[in-house]
Amino acid sequence: MANVSYFDVASTTPLHPVARQALIAALDEGWADPARLYRSGRQARMLLDAARRTVAEELGARPDEVSFTTGGTQAVQLGMLGALRGRRRTGRHLVHSAVEHSSVLHTAERHEADGGELTSVGVDRLGRVDAARFAAAVRPDTALAVLQSANHEVGTVQPVAEVAALLAAAGPDRVPLLVDAAQSAGRLPVPAGWSLLAASAHKWGGPAGVGVLAVRKGVRFNSPLPVDEREGGRVPGYPNVPAIVAAAASLRAVRAEARERDAHLRALVERIRARVPQLVPEVEVVGDPVHRLPHLVTFSCLYVDGEVLLSELDRAGFAVSSGSSCTSSTLTPSHVLAAMGVLTEGNVRLSLPLDVTSAEVDRFLAVLPDLVATVRAPLGLELAVAAPPAAARQAPLVIDALGKRCPLPVIELAKRIGEVAPGDPVVVLADDEAARLDIPAWCEMRGQAYEGEAPAADFGADRGSAYLVRRTS
Repeated sequence: MANVSYFDVASTTPLHPVARQALIAALDEGWADPARLYRSGRQARMLLDAARRTVAEELGARPDEVSFTTGGTQAVQLGMLGALRGRRRTGRHLVHSAVEHSSVLHTAERHEADGGELTSVGVDRLGRVDAARFAAAVRPDTALAVLQSANHEVGTVQPVAEVAALLAAAGPDRVPLLVDAAQSAGRLPVPAGWSLLAASAHKWGGPAGVGVLAVRKGVRFNSPLPVDEREGGRVPGYPNVPAIVAAAASLRAVRAEARERDAHLRALVERIRARVPQLVPEVEVVGDPVHRLPHLVTFSCLYVDGEVLLSELDRAGFAVSSGSSCTSSTLTPSHVLAAMGVLTEGNVRLSLPLDVTSAEVDRFLAVLPDLVATVRAPLGLELAVAAPPAAARQAPLVIDALGKRCPLPVIELAKRIGEVAPGDPVVVLADDEAARLDIPAWCEMRGQAYEGEAPAADFGADRGSAYLVRRTS
């Protein structure tokens, strides 16, 4: 499609020109087995070693601490399982934040299924974990702590260095901290204090299929996979030398460019954060406005199906993503947005490439209001809270949204809350799990009072829950 603005580099980044050049050259020079002693094998080994040194330098590691994996997910999984296995004599307790990437959560589920214990530490409304609270979750039998450098859905940067310092202060047998740096590597300096680090080349402009797992010297690590002599015994299998060379070359190039483009990207993101709520009614911009990735911004639109809005933006020439999975194709809200306690419906995530222009952002801001209005139009929704009727209602207004999926329960509430006078109660009956998150979030956005949840049976329903709201204005 011509004139497409690609605003989804948090998912994957197009191959950087430097990566393309390095890949083509390495296909000719680095095709042989780097473990062999003949000339072409030694040449491949030289290229592999040079790539390892480059990546180690950019990530603040030693070359012998760096191993290459098939991607960020494998790096996270091997890092977690290897550290947990290496410290099994200490205990089987694992600590992570509630907003980690699914690769962390699925590995944690596997650990728990195998008899391990978990503690998931919550975050504030900006998506940020409290360092002291995170460190306080560590126990004498804690084998590993996991904390992302920055959130993949809302861009909030986590206090990794603060957490690491608190863990180090706990004693000589400090709990190792695995940092998932997939979203920040190549864009921000690597935070200090990590024990294990995971990253993914296709997030910074390298080829897909290359990940990085770095394990500090002294960290007890025992690979959960059968022994292999390659990659320090941490990652079995034949290394893709040309792709690794390309990944290393692009990491160095992107780091240099990111330092130059940081102010430009931050200014564009700040423009989006400020203008979207001015242009589109009933929008919540989520994530930390200050401690965030320079290129990522996320907002949620009330009364909008996120999947429909993304499709409309695609037709308008914008490739964007969503942090929310509360769409017509799935009934599960985003675990990140749910943990933050923010709106989970109508979510849009923009992650801008290094070469984005101001004109592209201006065009996005120009088309967004009409697209959102088009998606909302069939609802016939008056977004302003209507004036109350002359006669105030004494009994609760009961809104039956049973059988209706996200975002319909909130839409029904918005349509009908004007039927009651300020101070009067409204009850929403719903059996969609997302309503438990979206109704309180809507109340906070609209200045209405959310008073909790009650059994649906109290209001004559045979299923679902009753959500209690009181109109304040």
